[in-house]
Amino acid sequence: MATFTQILYQIVFSSKNAEKTMVLTETEKLYRYIWGVLKNKKCTLYQINGTENHLHIVTHVHPTIAVSSLVKDIKVSSSGWLKEQQIFPNFVGWQDGYGAFTYHINQKGVLVNYVKNQRQHHRVKTFREEFIELLEEHGIEFDERYLK
Repeated sequence: MATFTQILYQIVFSSKNAEKTMVLTETEKLYRYIWGVLKNKKCTLYQINGTENHLHIVTHVHPTIAVSSLVKDIKVSSSGWLKEQQIFPNFVGWQDGYGAFTYHINQKGVLVNYVKNQRQHHRVKTFREEFIELLEEHGIEFDERYLK
């Protein structure tokens, strides 16, 4: 029998120290690059967006791919590409960790809209506040000392 999965992920990570190094007028180039990485890994991208200091990726992860490997590949390859392209002159890299949260497929529309509206959302909430809410919403224990 073939393998069948439907696991909807929201992957979230920031620039190093959550510094505002991404130029919003140029982020579409980064998003297209990450979409290519996901396609090469046989993952389906539903939405990608973010702000000057972090990204949200809504995707289905192919069953042969470990989420940790996927995030590592996205970060390593995009970091090198960004430094080569110099579209974000002050970008020095991505944070070490990440958040990966699963959702039922019925939540896809709401999740996609949430990610589409990141810039409006962050007019009233910081990345740190949002990330803590995601951790709490998903019942993930954490130590705030390790959040940047």
